[in-house]
Amino acid sequence: MQFSIKTGAPEKQRSACLVVGVFEPRTLSAPAAALDGAAGGLLTRILERGDMDGRAGSTLLLLDVPGTPAERVLLLGLGKEAEFGDKAYREAVANVMRAMRDTGAADALVTLTALSAGKRDLRWRVRQAAMVAQDALFRADQLKSKKDERQPALASIAFAVDVAGDAPAAEDALAQGQAIASGMALTKELANLPANICTPTYLGEQALQLARAHKLKCEVLDREAMEKLGMGSLLSVARGSHQPPRFIVLQYKGGKAKDKPVVLVGKGITFDTGGISIKPAAEMDEMKYDMSGAASVLGTFKACALMGLPLNVVGISPTTENMPDGSASRPGDIVTSMSGQTIEILNTDAEGRLILCDALTYAERFNPDCVVDIATLTGACVIALGHVATGLLANDDALAEELAAGGQQAWDRAWRMPLWDDYQEQLKSNFADMANIGGRPAGTVTAACFLSRFTGKYRWAHLDIAGTAWRSGKEKGATGRPVPLLTHFLLGRAKRL
Repeated sequence: MQFSIKTGAPEKQRSACLVVGVFEPRTLSAPAAALDGAAGGLLTRILERGDMDGRAGSTLLLLDVPGTPAERVLLLGLGKEAEFGDKAYREAVANVMRAMRDTGAADALVTLTALSAGKRDLRWRVRQAAMVAQDALFRADQLKSKKDERQPALASIAFAVDVAGDAPAAEDALAQGQAIASGMALTKELANLPANICTPTYLGEQALQLARAHKLKCEVLDREAMEKLGMGSLLSVARGSHQPPRFIVLQYKGGKAKDKPVVLVGKGITFDTGGISIKPAAEMDEMKYDMSGAASVLGTFKACALMGLPLNVVGISPTTENMPDGSASRPGDIVTSMSGQTIEILNTDAEGRLILCDALTYAERFNPDCVVDIATLTGACVIALGHVATGLLANDDALAEELAAGGQQAWDRAWRMPLWDDYQEQLKSNFADMANIGGRPAGTVTAACFLSRFTGKYRWAHLDIAGTAWRSGKEKGATGRPVPLLTHFLLGRAKRL
């Protein structure tokens, strides 16, 4: 799909389909009003007849509208103008993509970017339009013998900009949106793959391919290297699997050599049975997405490279399966982490924190400015926040605020939860330095409390994406979150928003 920016009066532009908005009840947006004037009041008469009322998501396709060289005009309902904010704007862009599927048009000029959307500026509107449009076009059919026959004929989309002088800013925002969407697509492709294909070895190969394509530094450590580093906690999870574990380290060097890096740590459990503490059979197939943290790190690195951000970023992804067999860890086992701290494994299904803690210790060698880990860590986070907000916990207020602000900019929102010492009491063990679970109460918080014990040497934040990285039901599949949050966080640091 080709995207571009177009300036000038939309009604005078030649296109296969001109998309203009109508607010409820029966109110023309500014681009629609300009078209109505060129068409001799045709749109006004259509509204007066009641053929279009502006209800959000409603559409009306018109052919051969007088006064415009556009072959088709698509009227898109936007809902009430006073309520046309972030969510409504994004939904309108998605509705355009769905409606275009049935038009047969090869290209389109979309005027939604010329509208006010709450308090958002042009750059935000264009960036979001590119992200939402590409997301709507994504198809999870890479392993189907017959591809989706409903693929639209649409080959290119131009977004309208009122003032020619705004075009450079809009084009920069468009490039950002396309880069972020590409990162999201990579994340979704990896998380959607079944575990018989997307193994730890496969993830390591994908990281190496990404590094070659974008001139990144990449190292993939094997079991022997992890043993030498003393990653006993991570390796305890890998013991039950025939698939060898991998420890992926990516480096993007867009900043100055002396600049401290941002380190992103992604959980990479390529399939999670729960181990000896085995999960129920229902919906266990979805546990292939338990490597979404690692996938989001790869997606974020792709977006960073495409945008050429002037930052140093390190990506660390410990990756393994969590399987039950005769070699698997048992409840009651005690292991020694890379930090030297000992852990009593009370539940083998709390494995994500066991691989992350060694990765968080490994991150110390990069002398980071900050570390952010990303993990589908707890079902408790789904109960607490549903599928709308990512859980955010941090040992530094400023870092937490930066991430939350990035999520707001991206419309990939996070909600901060407490990380108080009071909760550490639940992790006490009679036999080791800590237990790997703290019981049912505050499960998301105690999981983060566990991780916090390995982050004392730097500023750190934890993103629990258990509820946001995947959607179940009819539209089952990976969402690509939190790539938008992470990239906007990095864009903010690079002062590129």
